[in-house]
Amino acid sequence: MACCVNYISPPRASLSPPPSRSSFSFSGDAVHSLLREPTLLLRRHSRSPSIVAPRFQVVAAEKAEPPLKIMISGAPASGKGTQCELITQKYGLVHISAGDLLRAEIASGSGNGKLAKEYMEKGQLVPDEIVVMMVKDRLSQTDSQQNGWLLDGYPRSSSQATALKGFGFQPDLFIVLEVPEDILIERVVGRRLDPVTGKIYHLKYSPPETEEIAARLTQRFDDTEEKAKSHAAKWSFDYCIIQIKGNRSKEEVFAQIDTALSQMLQQRNNTSPSSLSS
Repeated sequence: MACCVNYISPPRASLSPPPSRSSFSFSGDAVHSLLREPTLLLRRHSRSPSIVAPRFQVVAAEKAEPPLKIMISGAPASGKGTQCELITQKYGLVHISAGDLLRAEIASGSGNGKLAKEYMEKGQLVPDEIVVMMVKDRLSQTDSQQNGWLLDGYPRSSSQATALKGFGFQPDLFIVLEVPEDILIERVVGRRLDPVTGKIYHLKYSPPETEEIAARLTQRFDDTEEKAKSHAAKWSFDYCIIQIKGNRSKEEVFAQIDTALSQMLQQRNNTSPSSLSS
């Protein structure tokens, strides 16, 4: 059964346990209480309680049994890459990016990679059946099965989701990072890539450390205002979906995600056969 959850943040809301496995909500105080928990060790540089330090340490959680299966999606510059790093740090999941898989297959010269390259060289989209097989093969590998997985940027359509379900892959939770269009545009057009280190900078929010680095920065061809505006996804998958407000600091965004995953795990533990028999 699918469910869709919007992250709610009223000023003084209370957190109550979710009523069922397929429907749950999250309140604003849950985020603030989470920031006070030892799972996120924050180094504050100010005594003001409203300021969250930009640097913090994520403490690994106990391994979930059965392993977590998570999908995450968001527009370019929505902060998805940062959140994937934080999620994998805490929950030990195998991060699988459909884009990285495609590039790796092409670089390796595999059968799927050669087929994908032919389409890309013609300026055509790679057919679903090719990408789905790449994703399916990676999800089937031992590390993904043992540790759980975080599938990044895939599926993007109902047909892709249906194909993955046909192979037995369905997430425990589908995370969507929602960012207003004006903020996405500002993030996208100011983003720059260091071709030497591969590090991503932003001219306003994360400028390069030296003039030497600044001189060699490049802009990706698709980091344009038009590209940001064209990304309008509609999620109609048969998944349990949570929509996260992504126009906040990375700490606050991760706190929302961490709250959702923690509650989902608690809910799963409460309904496990062992807990019901005790």
